[in-house]
Order: sequence, then C-alpha cells, then structure tokens
Amino acid sequence: MNVRNEENLKGLFEKFFNSEQAERAAEDIRKGERILSEHPAPEPDGELIADMKVEIAEAVIRRKADAFRRTAYKAVAVAAAFIILAVISVKLFEKSGGEPERIVTASIMPRAIWESEDIATDDADLAILTAEIEQIEGEALALRLDENGGNGNSAVTELEIELAEINNDFWKG
Repeated sequence: MNVRNEENLKGLFEKFFNSEQAERAAEDIRKGERILSEHPAPEPDGELIADMKVEIAEAVIRRKADAFRRTAYKAVAVAAAFIILAVISVKLFEKSGGEPERIVTASIMPRAIWESEDIATDDADLAILTAEIEQIEGEALALRLDENGGNGNSAVTELEIELAEINNDFWKG
C-alpha cells in the first residue's frame, strides 16, 4: 500500500474512532494485505478453463439454434395464416363472381288480406280480437262514467288485466 493510501485510510478511520483505535485498524488492514500478498490464490487448472470454454461455446450454439428454431416456427405460422386467408378469399371470390344475389321475400300474411281495403274484416282472428278490444273499451268507459251504479274500481282493474292478456295473445299470433 502506498503512503498516500495509508494516510487516507487512517483519516477515514479517525472519523469513526479515536486516533489510537484508528492506528490499530489501519495496522490490521496492512497486516491483512501482507498476508494476502505472501499467499496468492491458486490459479485454476488449464483443463478446467478449457472445459469451461467448451461448455460456454456449446451453450451459445444451443441458444442460437433455439433462437433460429423459434424464428422459423413464427415464420411458418405467419405463412400458414396467409395461405389460409388466400384460400378463403379465392373461395369467396368464386362464389360471388358467378351470378348476382337474389333477394327472396316471403309474406307473413296472405296476399288477399294484405291487398284488402279492410284488413280487420278479412282476417278472422284479427276481427275477433278487434271486437273484444272494443267491447272491453266500452265496458271500461261505462265503469269510469259510473253507469253501472256500483263500485267499479275492481271491475276496471279486471278489465285492464283482460285487455292486457288479449293484447299479449294478439302479439303471440
């Protein structure tokens, strides 16, 4: 250890210890360095170093091969996706290229009823439902005007429930 380093070391120890303790700590460091310089660490055997270099080279080759393999797999997957997309596109193009699409229509009501001037009278189910609705509306109006002469609140509620059921039946078909 050179003189400047010894002074720096002693100055550092004096910040933590008194001067006597700092001198002893610096002396301990000097003794440790002398012991280490007298007994150097043994160097590894040449065969051991050669074996380590071979293992490192093999590991590098394996990693490169694995990286190449992963890249190849990704490229194959992308190519397969493009091929599938191209085949599907060609099939769709062949189907649409032949003739224009036809629009098929269907009627849920018979043509005679649809073209009629009075649909309610031509369709029997619709005529029955219309008559029932008109009858219930008339009864509800009579109850509201209190023509029946009694407590019409429960009757109105029953008629409204019946009207709701008829409307539900109408939409169910």
